[in-house]
Amino acid sequence: MSQPRLPLLADPAVLAEHLEDPAVRIIDLSPGEVFAEHHAPGAIHLPYNEIVTSRPPVGGLVPPHEHLHDLFSRLGIGPDTHVAAMDAEGGGAAGRLLWTLELLGHSAVSLVDGGLRAWVEEGFPIERGPGAAPQATPFETAYDSTREADATHIRAHLEDADTILLDARSAEEYTGQTVRAKRGGRIPGAVHYEWTRGMDRTRSLRLRDPDQLREALAALGVTPEHEIITYCHTHHRSAFSYALLRILGYHRVRGYPGSWSDWGNRDDTPIETG
Repeated sequence: MSQPRLPLLADPAVLAEHLEDPAVRIIDLSPGEVFAEHHAPGAIHLPYNEIVTSRPPVGGLVPPHEHLHDLFSRLGIGPDTHVAAMDAEGGGAAGRLLWTLELLGHSAVSLVDGGLRAWVEEGFPIERGPGAAPQATPFETAYDSTREADATHIRAHLEDADTILLDARSAEEYTGQTVRAKRGGRIPGAVHYEWTRGMDRTRSLRLRDPDQLREALAALGVTPEHEIITYCHTHHRSAFSYALLRILGYHRVRGYPGSWSDWGNRDDTPIETG
């Protein structure tokens, strides 16, 4: 795989300089009607449900790797392709794509800062309609188990001082006031950093100042020397948190697919409330 052509956090202005670069693939996970109304020139639309699956009551699971291999091949993601992911919500869906690609060993990825909102509000060129039709390219899969955590892994590390659990849900879900599974609450010892706290609402949902983010996370004990596991309800919100940490230079970061919809619906997992 060649060197990344864009930074992990890609400013829209930098991405705009690569619109004619055949090695850069812009993938937009906005809702279909939003994408049809406006998207970056050359962008490919990817429905979010293509990169997740469910086994009710558990959602947000990783589809079979064969499905993802075929999907990414159809999207034209080859070993030398740099993927720039964006969405209309500030980075949840795009973060999930970034995490999924890293999980499968494709490291040439970027999160577009502010996503489609920043792209449109800041006046970058747009197209309308169904978007580009990519030429299929064989995708190379090299599963990286260090990017993923499951309930077994988490249970084994609950007393491990080197492992930090980062809960990206709302405060009400974290305390157990809002119950969206068989049980409400949080994974014992998890710290709370609601996912949108990383976004600057005054700057088209771009990431907040990196130094401020690092300071806020460090106050919770979330520092780069630890292994960080991010979770929410289905690893959608926490996929943005995963991307945020990676952008800030954290290397030991895992995502928990299924997240609370898995942990909170099991009978063999401890919880905390309050």
